Amino acid sequence: MKGKKGEVKKVVLAYSGGLDTSVIIPWLIENYGCEVIAFTGDIGQNEELEGLEEKALKSGASKVIIEDLRREFIEEYIYPTMRAGAIYEQKYLLGTSFARPILAKRQVEIAEMEGADAVSHGSTGKGNDQVRFELTYKALNPKLKIIAPWREWEIRSREDALEYVRKRNIPVSATSEKIYSTDTNIWHMSHEGGELENPWNPPDDEIFAITKSPEEAPDKPTIIEVGFEKGYPVAIDGVKYSSVELVEKLNGIAGENGVGRVDTVENRLVGMKSRGVYETPGGTILYTAHRELESLIIDADTMHFKDSMAPKYAELVYYGKWFTPLREALDSFVNSTQENVTGEVKLKLYKGNCIVMGRKSPFSLYREDFATFGKEDVYDQKDAEGFINLFGLPMMVRSMLEIEGFRKTDYKAPNYSKFKRD
Repeated sequence: MKGKKGEVKKVVLAYSGGLDTSVIIPWLIENYGCEVIAFTGDIGQNEELEGLEEKALKSGASKVIIEDLRREFIEEYIYPTMRAGAIYEQKYLLGTSFARPILAKRQVEIAEMEGADAVSHGSTGKGNDQVRFELTYKALNPKLKIIAPWREWEIRSREDALEYVRKRNIPVSATSEKIYSTDTNIWHMSHEGGELENPWNPPDDEIFAITKSPEEAPDKPTIIEVGFEKGYPVAIDGVKYSSVELVEKLNGIAGENGVGRVDTVENRLVGMKSRGVYETPGGTILYTAHRELESLIIDADTMHFKDSMAPKYAELVYYGKWFTPLREALDSFVNSTQENVTGEVKLKLYKGNCIVMGRKSPFSLYREDFATFGKEDVYDQKDAEGFINLFGLPMMVRSMLEIEGFRKTDYKAPNYSKFKRD
């Protein structure tokens, strides 16, 4: 059902500059009779930002706001997720998932500053992103009206959208020959649609934009060292970088070596399965290195518990529940585990592989003198006998009962028939 004119006066639209949001601007004006402010958050889309302001204004926007959010994106969304070890369904490093809450958060803030009474997004009614945007809106300002054109309008195809803008002389660079759907930010690039919709089809190498194929990667491996402070990556080969510089540099190094490609069939929040191909070169290095450093520093009970909560953290991020008490509580736990996660990890990058070569930390719990099989004073191997006896006691008791001839068939239940109800 289409909106009524006069229902809202001013809308802040999450604007990407693509075909969908180029259509949404005039559609909002025609159907709601409102002013439209286009907001774009720079989270590392690079060339996609070129000409964005001019395009939005020609589409009918009264104002265009473009802000650089890359540092906040990395430090307040990407790094917390990485430090938690969160990976959705063991493969997806959540590149699109945590990009939506930061955009929606800033969108709400701009709506409040500009006196807007509504927010809008270009996510379809089949995807996860509509949930991620709208849960953030609801968490931060439930008074704002949410307009989701894909759930209201009659446009059902790319051809419909192109015809809509053609009739209104709105300039777009899109054509009807769109093979793949992509999403790009400083952390990753995703690919969906086209031939990828058949999970049996291998991805064509032409779709990859930020990673070389392993076959074309250098024949000589690249060795790098990544340094961490309290679980945050801060240095490459002993040189400190800002968060934006560090991720960009790792993307270049890993991408050149074909590292970071993932092909997965995942369970969408809305109930269907989808096939996605992701490129996360720098992120693959950081997850691998961070995990290795933790293995050296964090005690067994804490590490095992942290591992058990990581899938839940990933699920919260994937489901768009970033601004929730549980995610914040999990962050508090993760922060406490990272106090001593400081040190360096050495990695070999070679033809799509990210191989750990070494790890060191001033807070290491690994002691060579404890672990050695040679002579030592801190561990008496004879003590292991008593430990094994106690540790294996339940299994030993069960076995002894069976040996002595006890069987379930030998057990006769008491006669409870004498206990009758009144």
